[in-house]
Amino acid sequence: MRALFPTALLASLLVMSPGLVSAQMKLSPKAAAPGGTETRYFTSIDGLMDGNADVILKETRQGKTVTAAVLDVCYPVAKNSDRKDRFVVNLQVSGQTLTGTTTSLGAKAPVTVKLTRKPTGDTFEFRGQIGIGQAVTEVTSPDNADLSEKEFLDNQTTDDGITPQPKDFTEVSPEAIAVKVKLDAATDFLKGLKGQDVEVTLASLTVGCDALRAGEQTINMSVDPERAAALLAKFKAMPGVTAAGWTAGLVEMDRTIRVGAADWRDGDKINRDKLAGAIAGVLSRTLAAKPVSQSFNAATGKLKLVFKRPNQDFPALELTDTIEVAGLVSADKPGTSDKLILWIGSPSTTTADESTGAKLNVSDEATADEEGDQPDDNGSIEALAKELKGQRWDADKSVWK
Repeated sequence: MRALFPTALLASLLVMSPGLVSAQMKLSPKAAAPGGTETRYFTSIDGLMDGNADVILKETRQGKTVTAAVLDVCYPVAKNSDRKDRFVVNLQVSGQTLTGTTTSLGAKAPVTVKLTRKPTGDTFEFRGQIGIGQAVTEVTSPDNADLSEKEFLDNQTTDDGITPQPKDFTEVSPEAIAVKVKLDAATDFLKGLKGQDVEVTLASLTVGCDALRAGEQTINMSVDPERAAALLAKFKAMPGVTAAGWTAGLVEMDRTIRVGAADWRDGDKINRDKLAGAIAGVLSRTLAAKPVSQSFNAATGKLKLVFKRPNQDFPALELTDTIEVAGLVSADKPGTSDKLILWIGSPSTTTADESTGAKLNVSDEATADEEGDQPDDNGSIEALAKELKGQRWDADKSVWK
């Protein structure tokens, strides 16, 4: 299992570990001279936590002799749990034996490590025990290949997906923002969002191994595009926040059109109701359905359109299709713009008996083969582009056309 580990943090981690100043990571490693000092890495040791542990073993070698070692293990706090804990232990080297004790960083559980390291040709075998609290894991891990420092660094990634100042909303989504915050400040930051018109992505609340090692967590949110810039400016000034910007979200360019803003503004605000009415008018024709309602989510600015039409599968039963279509309206870039982008999601249809009298109970569950199919919107995006005199995105040339 490969661990993603920002290089600057690994260096600082080793500085904080007693007696390991000489083992700090060098960001521009050179090939070791024969018999010289070299740093090597293992990024997996089988058998830990049923294979769910994320492991980095860093060795400092003089020739073929290990002179220092650091074991960094990130693991679930319980079986099938998304919550993680981590320990970092400086190992004492005695021949082929690596031993050490420490305390886990989260639960403060005592940790003991006793491993035997044996070269086996071009790979290495590790055997022994790792104890965390009352639990002891037997380690039997043959055929472990090591990496040079350059190979290790080349395999790391620190991309958080945050774009602080996008030139437009073709690669990031106008409602999707993200904030990177230090772990010790994350709780206060999140509590400060309570009661605000902000929708936090649940998955981003999980503190994974990358976050534990970096000491920072990326929190993803959806907000009304008209408030996104102001919120980001506010977040950047909050304690512990190290980065903030836009990220990927709802908008898919193949279902997005760009239109002139002048006809859809009242002063400096988008007249959303007017634009939603125009969209509903077009979709009512392409979907052959009657508009029922239109609304905007106060937190995310997401548009919800609802239509109804007679179901044609068995007309005599007088069943009704209810069609929901999501949308998003925004300026085509942060700040002032004379263009708007309009994203329209694929329609979602449910069928029910809404006739008078006794009702027929209808199961509307898709089969496994049907679940992956995109519903046919009968050319709705093209029809909207034509009606609103809009442009479509050319993915091959990365331009509006």
